Amino acid sequence: MRGGVDPADRAPLLHWMIFTGLCLFAAALLWHYGLVRQMLASDRTYISAVIVLLYIGASLHCLWRTIVVSREAQAARRAAQLFAEGGHSVVVVGDAVAIDGVRTLPKGLVASHIRDLAMKSALQGGRRLDQTLLLRRLAGNLRGSNGFGGFAGDTLMKLGLIGTIVGFIMMLAPIAGLDTGNQGAIKASMNLMSEGMAVAMYTTLAGLIGSILIRIQYYMLDDATSRLFTFAVGVIDVHAISLLEREPELPA
Repeated sequence: MRGGVDPADRAPLLHWMIFTGLCLFAAALLWHYGLVRQMLASDRTYISAVIVLLYIGASLHCLWRTIVVSREAQAARRAAQLFAEGGHSVVVVGDAVAIDGVRTLPKGLVASHIRDLAMKSALQGGRRLDQTLLLRRLAGNLRGSNGFGGFAGDTLMKLGLIGTIVGFIMMLAPIAGLDTGNQGAIKASMNLMSEGMAVAMYTTLAGLIGSILIRIQYYMLDDATSRLFTFAVGVIDVHAISLLEREPELPA
């Protein structure tokens, strides 16, 4: 869309905002009914608090990556529109690349890939282009640090399991020195066992829910990245490669 933004370019960001909005609404309900406060107050190990903070950090990272992918998608669609308007050659102008030396492609990973293809075509004298390695690099650059989502999800899950183990240790520790004839000691031990069980259950629940929610966010991000790469490959193969193999231009 000339002079505007294609709604498809903002779809990943909108999906993230809708999903996060639903999660915030659910968190507000849990806070209203005191469940979140009860979890944080009952967990003396603060593992649940660490899980919450890590979840927030991973969500912000996912937001940043989603914005980056949305901008790259916008640049790729703009480049496709410029190619569709017609052109006879691709010219490298400094750090940029232009069609017929006039219409400069918007800066982005796709434009950088086309620039490298144009320089490679000029250097090898117009022979057939093999962009296998360059496409692998483009895929890696588009993916960026999306792999952090898998690390964050696994970490949240493992923190929950650590909380489970710590909770059971706290629950069973008082039994070793329990004096069955001392009613006060039995009562104190029961309180400690209850606290340990609370730690085990709350940390496990927080870790599982956080891991699932993070994986959903990064699944949407990976899907948007995959669709962007597929679209970029189509633009490059149909338009850029055709022009470069027909009439290679020397870098300016």
